[in-house]
Amino acid sequence: MNLEEYFVRTGYKGSLEKQDLETLTDIFQHHIRAVPFENLSIHCGEEITLELEHVYNKIVRRKRGGWCMENNQLLGWVLKCLGYDTSFLGAYVFNPHQNAYATIMTHLLVKVVIDSKVYIVDGGFGVSYQMWQPMELVSGKDQPQAPGIFRFTEKNAIWYLEKMRRKQYIPNQNFSNSDLLEKKECRKVYMFSLEPRTMEDFSFQCTYLQTSPDSLFTKKSICTLQTTDGFRALIGWTLTETTYNYKENMDLVEFVTLEDEEVEKTLKEKFNITLDGKLTPINVKGFYTI
Repeated sequence: MNLEEYFVRTGYKGSLEKQDLETLTDIFQHHIRAVPFENLSIHCGEEITLELEHVYNKIVRRKRGGWCMENNQLLGWVLKCLGYDTSFLGAYVFNPHQNAYATIMTHLLVKVVIDSKVYIVDGGFGVSYQMWQPMELVSGKDQPQAPGIFRFTEKNAIWYLEKMRRKQYIPNQNFSNSDLLEKKECRKVYMFSLEPRTMEDFSFQCTYLQTSPDSLFTKKSICTLQTTDGFRALIGWTLTETTYNYKENMDLVEFVTLEDEEVEKTLKEKFNITLDGKLTPINVKGFYTI
């Protein structure tokens, strides 16, 4: 495991000497545009483990992606090696279908402190809720980014993240009521405390999320990747390509339904992913929004 190999994977060629916000942002953006958020291992016969060397080999050497516990663990390791003041936090994801936050802490975040300011770095959420810049941990402050306006609010030492999106233009009207589309303009994303976490705190969750019939990740095969002007997502057989700010206060959302034989070709061409095992796509309706 070495940093040089990781930066070849992400294409980052900037400074490694400065531990400032600008460098952090650049490293972070290269990661989210090179490393997909994906759970394809679950649907092609592989076990997801949280052992760092395994995560490194999967993402850096096999050029795969991963979910939050893989992406953010690797990102946290990179930043710590570079000298950043980092720690892990745990979040509870909001479920819009139940209109409630999860009761299990399933989301891993990275906290970074620079010049006494606290930032949240999250390279493992994917789709339209993927932040593009580290977010300063300040309550009630709108933080506009390319994906939309993010905002933290704090109440009784619990922090809440929400995101406001733009209007959406969907050329293919067959998908205008798709359950993959976010209907609300303002969406709760997750809540968390500042209690430091270790990877051991996510051991149960890692097993649960890839085995439970109640887990979103067993109901959907998901691969998403941020681009320079939006993101693309393959959920089951549905490929979505979103362009942010296509027109003023308007995002372009394009949908295509793939045939079985097109799925793995699309993973290679759109996400630079080649799987070792045979993928079985799945998309149980009503469980995921972009």
